[in-house]
Amino acid sequence: MSFEKDDTVVLSDKHSEYDGEVGTITQKMDTMFGDATYTVSFEDGQETGVPADALEAADEAAPEDDADAAENADEE
Repeated sequence: MSFEKDDTVVLSDKHSEYDGEVGTITQKMDTMFGDATYTVSFEDGQETGVPADALEAADEAAPEDDADAAENADEE
């Protein structure tokens, strides 16, 4: 999957201090091999050179919010 600047992602890298944390893509760098690496900013720092396979798109809305919205729609 490809990401763009300002996308919200979850980092999956057991060797990183930010493993499992949600961050924002601040830079996309294309390599000479046609791959991309990313710089991801977190609340207390950043991780550079992150490959796309170590990132997952973060959900914009929490599942609880979706359930509440569905309940409220049924009541109307």
